[in-house]
Amino acid sequence: MTILALFGPTGVGKTALAVAVADRLRERGERPVAVSADALQVYRGLELLSGAADAAERARLEHRMVGIVDVDQRFSVAQYAERAHAEIDGILAAGGTPIVVGGTGLYLRAALAELELRPPPEPGVREALMADLERRGAATLHGELAARKPGVAATIDPRDRHRIVRALELEAQGALADPATTPPQPNRLWTDDTRRPTRLVALTMDREQLKARIDARVDAMLAAGVLDEVRAADAADASATARKALGFQELLDGDVAAMKLRTRQYARRQLTWLRKLGGAVEHVDLTGRAPEDVARDIVG
Repeated sequence: MTILALFGPTGVGKTALAVAVADRLRERGERPVAVSADALQVYRGLELLSGAADAAERARLEHRMVGIVDVDQRFSVAQYAERAHAEIDGILAAGGTPIVVGGTGLYLRAALAELELRPPPEPGVREALMADLERRGAATLHGELAARKPGVAATIDPRDRHRIVRALELEAQGALADPATTPPQPNRLWTDDTRRPTRLVALTMDREQLKARIDARVDAMLAAGVLDEVRAADAADASATARKALGFQELLDGDVAAMKLRTRQYARRQLTWLRKLGGAVEHVDLTGRAPEDVARDIVG
């Protein structure tokens, strides 16, 4: 059986489409099960902020890899890959149809391919780098990274504390390849080299419509109580990985406008990346279309 992968930018309507696709698959006698490929939906207590399927959506389509980790725990892509592979293989073995739904590119790849993941840091290295970061600031550490690995630094925002520290960790282990001097490696997801036969469907949308959807989605999150959710996660000592969720810090700071702006910027980067994909990837434009109509085109 074939895995169906639906992926696209935040706010594009992936979950609603997955539910509509599942309805049509059931009409054909199939047993669809969704597997989330999202770095933040794994956390219990961040369901609103991460845009996880709500109770009504989960009643229509079972979702796995959602709410499986306490919010104070770190969760790596390697841990995700192991569990996602087990879920997908189990669904297939039971005669079901996995629908992998994601917007986080690395986690989507981890769900569908066998990745050669980079090693974890040596004990104490991250703690030392974090202390250095607090003392001297992200811009200074980014400058040092640029002096040693300019190609890597060019791909990292000087304000992105997490990625700067991770790059310096890998450099300390001799595991940081510089794209300025290293030939590009093939992107294994966008070829036939996936673990299982997979149909890849990239979801796009007109940027202005996506912008409006994102703003409306943030407003709906606020009405549903996302601020209380984030405050509770903060009080529960949310891990550094959980705090990477779009809007987490902005909501703690009371800056909804910044949350909307950051989310729109992230979605624009996702759209740019998606539209460059070729090969076996099918591109489906959702602009002005109902999920049921798109599902009919995808499933038939």
